[in-house]
Amino acid sequence: MSDIAIENVSDTAFWIAHYRGLEAERPDALFHDPLASMLAGNRGRAIAQSMPGGPLTSWSVVIRTCLIDDYIMKSIAEGIDTIVNLGAGLDTRPYRMDLPANLEWIEVDYPHVIDFKEQRLATQAPRCRLMRLKADLTSEKERTEVFAHLAPKARTTLVLTEGVVPYLNLDEAAALADALAAIGVRYWIVDYFAPEMARFRQTQIGRKMRNAPLRFFPKDWEGFFARHGWRCKELRYLSEEGDRLRRQPKVPLLMLAAVAVRYIFASPAQRERLRKYMGYARLEHASEI
Repeated sequence: MSDIAIENVSDTAFWIAHYRGLEAERPDALFHDPLASMLAGNRGRAIAQSMPGGPLTSWSVVIRTCLIDDYIMKSIAEGIDTIVNLGAGLDTRPYRMDLPANLEWIEVDYPHVIDFKEQRLATQAPRCRLMRLKADLTSEKERTEVFAHLAPKARTTLVLTEGVVPYLNLDEAAALADALAAIGVRYWIVDYFAPEMARFRQTQIGRKMRNAPLRFFPKDWEGFFARHGWRCKELRYLSEEGDRLRRQPKVPLLMLAAVAVRYIFASPAQRERLRKYMGYARLEHASEI
């Protein structure tokens, strides 16, 4: 088995789509995403089989999908009429969610990802107004062109960057945050990792993902976004969402034992941090406060 499972950051889309597709095979499935398996294909399956921690990754993908779905529906109820999925990868929400027909959904990703997706989904009908834009968001020029297109409707726009910001360095994340704030986007859904979780991921799967390393490690997560015009309207953690959805992760016995020992000897504050290691935030533009 090769040490390298992820050849580039776009491969993570196949990896994650594989687990979204698997959820439908469960009798207690929390959602059904039949197009995910078609898109992930053998590439997604091969990556998943080569990566450590499959059961835990599968659980986190399912819980985060449910959490983000909920954020999206709440935002629509609050007046959002445009959703922009930056680094959309193989996401299929426009096809599987119960969305308003007049909702405008814009996907942005690398040209090869957009071309692949449009080819595979050519016969499928989205449930809302769907547009795709080809762009490398790490390029300032291309990012500026995309945001100029989005600016006229920014006040009623939600931006989703699922699994994007963790792969940016601090300067790249700051540039993205500043650009979204500058055009006045109302909401922004972004990944949250506690420092302990970031270190764990780097240790456990860093070798497999050395072609797509995690790079976003601010000392003060909320403070970082606040300095760039964003406040945390809502932050929900995967462990708590798992409890709410009655879905707990299946982890190897040795890992479970290690966590249990650490939990027993932890202080109340440390126990609280252990439960809040990873989640998703819905950020609000400072002008909305």
